[in-house]
Amino acid sequence: MSLLETIRDPSQLRSLSREEELQLCAEIRSFLVEHVSRTGGHLASNLGVVELTLALEKNFDLSRDRLVFDVGHQCYVHKLLTGRQEGFETLRSFGGMAGFPKPCESPYDAFIAGHASAAVSAALGLARARTRSGSDHSVIALLGDGALTGGLAYEALNDAGQSGEPLIVILNDNGMSIDKNVGSVARHLAQLRLKPRYFHIKQAWREMTKRIPGGARLYRWSHAIKQRLKRFILGSTIFESMGFTYVGPVDGHDLEKVSYLLQVSKQLNCPVLMHVITKKGKGYPEAEAHPERYHGLSPQCDTHTGEYFSAAFGDELLKLAKQDPKLVAITAAMPGGTGLHGFSQALPGQIVDVGIAEGHAVTMASGMAAGGMRPVVAIYSSFLQRAYDMILQDAAMMGNHVVFAVDRAGLVGEDGETHHGVFDVSYLRSVPGMQVFCPATPEELRAMLRKAIYDCQGPVALRYPRDWRVNVSTPDLLCEKPDLTIGCYGTDYFAAAECASMLRKQGICADVVRLPMIKPLPMESLTASVKKSGRLLFSEQVVSSGCVGQQVLEELALSGLEPAAKLCNLGDCFTTHGSMKDLLRFTGLDAEGLYRSAMEVMDREPKREN
Repeated sequence: MSLLETIRDPSQLRSLSREEELQLCAEIRSFLVEHVSRTGGHLASNLGVVELTLALEKNFDLSRDRLVFDVGHQCYVHKLLTGRQEGFETLRSFGGMAGFPKPCESPYDAFIAGHASAAVSAALGLARARTRSGSDHSVIALLGDGALTGGLAYEALNDAGQSGEPLIVILNDNGMSIDKNVGSVARHLAQLRLKPRYFHIKQAWREMTKRIPGGARLYRWSHAIKQRLKRFILGSTIFESMGFTYVGPVDGHDLEKVSYLLQVSKQLNCPVLMHVITKKGKGYPEAEAHPERYHGLSPQCDTHTGEYFSAAFGDELLKLAKQDPKLVAITAAMPGGTGLHGFSQALPGQIVDVGIAEGHAVTMASGMAAGGMRPVVAIYSSFLQRAYDMILQDAAMMGNHVVFAVDRAGLVGEDGETHHGVFDVSYLRSVPGMQVFCPATPEELRAMLRKAIYDCQGPVALRYPRDWRVNVSTPDLLCEKPDLTIGCYGTDYFAAAECASMLRKQGICADVVRLPMIKPLPMESLTASVKKSGRLLFSEQVVSSGCVGQQVLEELALSGLEPAAKLCNLGDCFTTHGSMKDLLRFTGLDAEGLYRSAMEVMDREPKREN
């Protein structure tokens, strides 16, 4: 039996010898490579935090102390060490263990974390609640350097530093240079901070001044002198300017040093920023060399044919931009994920990566549009929702022509609740003047992108999934005398068309009417079909509130039509994680689920136009 297999509770970690700790770290890395390569998931980021997580589990009781991850895809080691080893057999699968922290899954998970830059805000809230309730447990926020490109992180750091709340913010720096103060003096003082003698002397001086008359004033005076001297030599880190005590940087793969600094940070009893240097993909040469490639892996069984929508988008946008110097692509730290990697290599002067700052991306794009450029903002649906205010206030209200490429629309599969793009239909359609296109194939995406850029005015959105489809035709499937109308848009067409085929075998003729856009809503074909059939089934991968099906029924009612109807959507809830096949079956939005819903509607009397 391996050492890892014997660890069922984090308390067991405290009795390990140095040699056993090193062995355990090696076993954890082997375990992650083996399992994540098979099930899919986030690999490189977790390989980089093995020692750091082990140190956290050793030095804190995380069933009581609260650890908040910033983008929890690096929580796998935490899950391994808190009694969930068996869960990795079902990682990110339907009904299995989530790929992100979930308080309902374990008492060791303090907060759901799927979007970046939020950890310090959540941790500060937990710290303030702790203080007000009279408790004394520790609160830790673990964030990567990438999270510091998001404005929310700075809002929280500014508040936390001035709050005086005991709080440890661990900055996991795995590539970005955080502070400009470098050189021999900086390195010397950084190493000095890591020596136990430095902290022992500092603590002894603080204790001694407490016991002598006027000692508090003497300590404040000496501390001020030291701070001035340090700032004179080094300058001040941004974190110290915000009110944090800065410790580090420390090698995040040196378990002994990390553990020591965690204990020091806990004893300081104030806002502390602990700077940890790690290497993404540590211990796995391929992941170390190409961390972006090993950031997220697909399951071994995940094969595909055809063309990814994001690849089609990036390819078409590049073709257009080569002929149009006014066309500019904008991404929020996701050039690869949104299909813009080739664009960035071919036309580096026509792409802007703003970091994890979606709100800034939208407002900047509107400013570029006001200056005569043609900005195209490519952001995942679930991330774009963080920029709703900017879409409304800074783009639409100005009437500026900004094109939004809304990637990962609809259900996204294994990433689950935090990443499903099922709210954009509601929030985009609420924006005055917004036009929203819904391509069903990559080829349609290419054509609609050209139309959005050159034939439209004001804000325009194209929403499309990551999933692929072979470029088959997607015509409306119409009957001379339909018994049922099936309405849909985007790639939901394919399940609807398969459902219609199943119904035909039962002698039921169903029209399939696909809407090419959902704002403004083209009702002509749908209304004409419902007039004949008197029955409507409408399918869409969105939450029920503000869904297209509701407006369809309203428009039909205004036309004097009240068909027997059923709206098939995700309801008023957050949808769990799992494969797309499992999720569509679970939500009733696959062909079989639509067939069952269609048979329910067929049992009702049709309400045709008289």
